[in-house]
Amino acid sequence: MTMQIGVILPTSTPDPQQPILGDVRASARFAEELGIESVWSTDHLIASAPMLDSTVTLATAAAVTDRIRIGYNVLLLALRPTAWAAKQISSLQYVSGNRLLLGVGTGNPAHGDVGWRAAGLSFEDRGRRTDAALQALPGLVTGQPTILPDGLEVTLSPGSAMPPVLVAGNGNRARRRAAAYGDGWITLQTEPDRIGAEIAELQELAAQHGRPTPAVTVVAPALSADPGHAAEQVAAYVEAGVRRLTLAPTGPDWRRDYEFAAKLATTQ
Repeated sequence: MTMQIGVILPTSTPDPQQPILGDVRASARFAEELGIESVWSTDHLIASAPMLDSTVTLATAAAVTDRIRIGYNVLLLALRPTAWAAKQISSLQYVSGNRLLLGVGTGNPAHGDVGWRAAGLSFEDRGRRTDAALQALPGLVTGQPTILPDGLEVTLSPGSAMPPVLVAGNGNRARRRAAAYGDGWITLQTEPDRIGAEIAELQELAAQHGRPTPAVTVVAPALSADPGHAAEQVAAYVEAGVRRLTLAPTGPDWRRDYEFAAKLATTQ
């Protein structure tokens, strides 16, 4: 199995003192020119650092590229009305030519609950809302009559192909959600020697639902800056059963980061 390598667009940063807000159009085009598999955008209404809107960012990336996949890393479904989120997802899938990867999460508590309160929603209820949205999403996105959680039946038009759903989170609840609803599972910074056991658990959970094991993506793996050592680490992830690595920004020089990612992709 060949490892797929993705990169995060320069639209946010974990460090509020060092914001990474770069040129979305140029970075998406450059990633495609290098042959990188996918570009991703983070998502929060109010975060601990500057962050652009994910759907606008991905629409921009789609508009200036032709082949590279575009992904939410990750969309907080529970922050939005389900039908409205589905409309944006379906439209983005349509205008991108079916290149969307729908990462879904419940939100990192490190950012606090202020964004949820600003949206008039309960932070504590986000897991239940996410599950309800995931149940309704396939019908809504594909333009089928669908009953919303409040009992209202709606049909969104035009529909589009349902993108792969990648459920994010490092805990057991996230793996259970991925097994029940996901085509993939996204985990953050998990080391190769730990992830094998978690993939085995994911396989068992998926089997209980009669579903195939979701493909695994590791975001922000702690890779060495040395290309040779990093290639060995990538090989260890492949051996453990990981399908994709999404590399996080190391600083404002996204060109250097993307070139490093492309070099890793060619060493396999």
